[in-house]
Amino acid sequence: MATEFKRVAFANVPAGTITASGQTIYATPANCDTVVIGCLLTNTSGASITADVLIATQASTSGAVGALGNDDVYLIKGAVVPVGSSLEVISGKVVVANTGSGTGDALQVRCSTANSMDATISILENT
Repeated sequence: MATEFKRVAFANVPAGTITASGQTIYATPANCDTVVIGCLLTNTSGASITADVLIATQASTSGAVGALGNDDVYLIKGAVVPVGSSLEVISGKVVVANTGSGTGDALQVRCSTANSMDATISILENT
Protein backbone atom coordinates (compact mmCIF):
# COMPACT_ATOMS: atom_id res chain seq x y z
CA MET A 1 0.00 0.00 0.00
CA ALA A 2 1.46 3.33 -1.10
CA THR A 3 0.86 6.61 0.68
CA GLU A 4 1.36 10.11 -0.67
CA PHE A 5 0.90 13.57 0.84
CA LYS A 6 -0.77 16.10 -1.46
CA ARG A 7 -2.01 19.67 -1.39
CA VAL A 8 -5.02 20.68 -3.47
CA ALA A 9 -5.75 24.36 -4.03
CA PHE A 10 -8.74 25.97 -5.70
CA ALA A 11 -8.76 29.72 -6.31
CA ASN A 12 -11.94 31.75 -6.81
CA VAL A 13 -14.53 29.26 -5.59
CA PRO A 14 -17.81 29.85 -7.45
CA ALA A 15 -21.00 30.85 -5.67
CA GLY A 16 -23.46 28.12 -4.79
CA THR A 17 -26.29 27.15 -2.50
CA ILE A 18 -27.66 23.95 -1.05
CA THR A 19 -29.80 23.47 -4.17
CA ALA A 20 -26.93 24.06 -6.61
CA SER A 21 -23.87 21.94 -7.12
CA GLY A 22 -20.85 22.94 -5.12
CA GLN A 23 -17.34 23.03 -6.46
CA THR A 24 -15.73 19.64 -6.03
CA ILE A 25 -12.26 20.42 -4.76
CA TYR A 26 -11.30 16.75 -4.35
CA ALA A 27 -12.78 13.43 -5.42
CA THR A 28 -11.34 10.23 -3.99
CA PRO A 29 -9.66 8.17 -6.74
CA ALA A 30 -10.58 4.53 -7.42
CA ASN A 31 -9.59 2.02 -4.74
CA CYS A 32 -8.19 4.70 -2.47
CA ASP A 33 -8.80 5.93 1.04
CA THR A 34 -7.88 9.52 1.79
CA VAL A 35 -7.30 11.31 5.06
CA VAL A 36 -8.05 15.04 4.87
CA ILE A 37 -5.57 16.60 7.26
CA GLY A 38 -6.61 20.22 6.85
CA CYS A 39 -9.04 22.46 5.00
CA LEU A 40 -8.50 26.21 4.88
CA LEU A 41 -10.93 28.74 3.39
CA THR A 42 -9.68 32.27 2.72
CA ASN A 43 -11.80 35.35 2.04
CA THR A 44 -10.19 37.23 -0.85
CA SER A 45 -12.90 39.85 -1.23
CA GLY A 46 -13.62 43.22 0.35
CA ALA A 47 -16.72 42.03 2.25
CA SER A 48 -17.73 39.21 4.60
CA ILE A 49 -18.80 35.95 2.92
CA THR A 50 -20.41 32.72 4.04
CA ALA A 51 -19.05 29.29 3.19
CA ASP A 52 -20.11 25.64 3.19
CA VAL A 53 -17.96 22.51 3.08
CA LEU A 54 -19.70 19.24 2.29
CA ILE A 55 -18.72 15.60 1.90
CA ALA A 56 -20.75 14.19 -1.00
CA THR A 57 -20.70 10.48 -0.31
CA GLN A 58 -19.88 7.89 -2.94
CA ALA A 59 -23.51 6.81 -3.30
CA SER A 60 -24.71 10.32 -4.13
CA THR A 61 -21.88 11.44 -6.43
CA SER A 62 -23.37 9.34 -9.24
CA GLY A 63 -26.71 11.15 -8.96
CA ALA A 64 -27.92 14.32 -10.64
CA VAL A 65 -25.73 17.39 -10.40
CA GLY A 66 -26.77 19.45 -7.40
CA ALA A 67 -28.82 16.65 -5.86
CA LEU A 68 -27.81 16.04 -2.26
CA GLY A 69 -27.95 12.45 -1.09
CA ASN A 70 -29.21 11.27 2.28
CA ASP A 71 -25.67 10.35 3.35
CA ASP A 72 -24.05 13.68 2.41
CA VAL A 73 -22.78 15.60 5.42
CA TYR A 74 -21.78 19.20 6.03
CA LEU A 75 -18.51 19.81 7.79
CA ILE A 76 -19.52 23.45 8.09
CA LYS A 77 -22.58 25.32 6.82
CA GLY A 78 -23.17 29.05 6.52
CA ALA A 79 -19.92 29.95 8.29
CA VAL A 80 -19.07 33.64 8.14
CA VAL A 81 -15.56 34.41 6.95
CA PRO A 82 -14.74 38.08 7.68
CA VAL A 83 -12.79 40.34 5.32
CA GLY A 84 -9.12 39.40 5.13
CA SER A 85 -9.59 36.26 7.23
CA SER A 86 -9.22 32.53 6.89
CA LEU A 87 -11.26 29.73 8.41
CA GLU A 88 -9.70 26.39 9.26
CA VAL A 89 -12.55 23.93 8.75
CA ILE A 90 -10.64 20.72 9.47
CA SER A 91 -7.99 20.91 12.15
CA GLY A 92 -7.96 17.19 12.87
CA LYS A 93 -8.55 14.43 10.36
CA VAL A 94 -11.52 13.35 8.25
CA VAL A 95 -11.54 10.20 6.12
CA VAL A 96 -13.08 10.22 2.65
CA ALA A 97 -13.19 6.85 0.96
CA ASN A 98 -13.68 4.94 -2.24
CA THR A 99 -14.60 1.28 -2.01
CA GLY A 100 -14.98 0.68 -5.74
CA SER A 101 -13.47 1.39 -9.11
CA GLY A 102 -15.31 4.66 -9.86
CA THR A 103 -15.24 8.04 -8.16
CA GLY A 104 -15.59 7.89 -4.39
CA ASP A 105 -16.51 10.48 -1.78
CA ALA A 106 -16.01 14.09 -2.88
CA LEU A 107 -15.19 17.20 -0.86
CA GLN A 108 -17.19 20.20 -2.09
CA VAL A 109 -16.95 23.87 -1.18
CA ARG A 110 -19.48 26.63 -1.72
CA CYS A 111 -19.32 30.37 -1.27
CA SER A 112 -22.03 33.03 -1.00
CA THR A 113 -20.26 35.32 -3.46
CA ALA A 114 -18.53 34.10 -6.62
CA ASN A 115 -14.75 34.47 -6.86
CA SER A 116 -14.43 35.67 -3.26
CA MET A 117 -12.88 32.63 -1.61
CA ASP A 118 -9.87 30.35 -2.05
CA ALA A 119 -9.84 26.82 -0.67
CA THR A 120 -6.82 24.67 0.18
CA ILE A 121 -6.77 21.12 1.49
CA SER A 122 -3.95 18.91 2.69
CA ILE A 123 -4.46 15.19 2.22
CA LEU A 124 -2.82 11.80 2.61
CA GLU A 125 -3.83 9.25 -0.03
CA ASN A 126 -3.57 5.53 0.68
CA THR A 127 -3.66 3.46 -2.50
